[in-house]
Amino acid sequence: MTKILIALTAADHWTLKDGTEHPTGFWAEEFVVPHDIFSDAGYEITIATPGGKTPVVDQLSLKVSGGVLPSTAKKMKERLEELKPALENSADLHEFSADDFDVVFYPGGHGPMEDLSVDKASGKILIDQLASGGQLGLLCHSPAALLATVDEQGNTPFAGRKVTGLSNVEERINPFGWKAKWYLEDKLKEAGLSYSKGFPLRSNVVQDGNLYTGQNPQSSKELAELMVATRNLG
Repeated sequence: MTKILIALTAADHWTLKDGTEHPTGFWAEEFVVPHDIFSDAGYEITIATPGGKTPVVDQLSLKVSGGVLPSTAKKMKERLEELKPALENSADLHEFSADDFDVVFYPGGHGPMEDLSVDKASGKILIDQLASGGQLGLLCHSPAALLATVDEQGNTPFAGRKVTGLSNVEERINPFGWKAKWYLEDKLKEAGLSYSKGFPLRSNVVQDGNLYTGQNPQSSKELAELMVATRNLG
């Protein structure tokens, strides 16, 4: 059976450049949709966060103001309620290594910008998973976790790898996005990754070997389905 790690942020806020803390967490669709695709494929799923803290859903991901249709929000809320026991019993990400899993997947939300972007234990999992040849998927804001793989000399094994993630244009759609300390697109480029983007708010998935990335929440389904399909081919 394929073992997959779904690594969620433990952050419940995103610190903006004016020092205010914007409430956040993980984005509902980016967790629920891939989780269910992996589950339907028969994967053994482990949900983990830094410190084993219960993850918080970003309430914006359940509202029309977050670009979510009421019918979709209703489905997400119902599914999150069903998955509540699993989320409340999240394992400690820091107790695992890439060797424990066949597949590693990071959903987004603004939370990873706050914690996973500087989490070196998470960074080691990412580095080791890339080196192992096992599938590694990151969605929307979660490629921020790749920044934790940059060493003191400014080097990362992800340099030159093709990736996508939430674009600067998409970040600025939300008024609070203009107050960001930094933008994901900019930081990925600065770290030496080969970043590309598609149209705003449309699905865009990039595969580079065993590294899979999705640009935005709209990419959730396509990204997870691609990972399952290509693993089955392998």
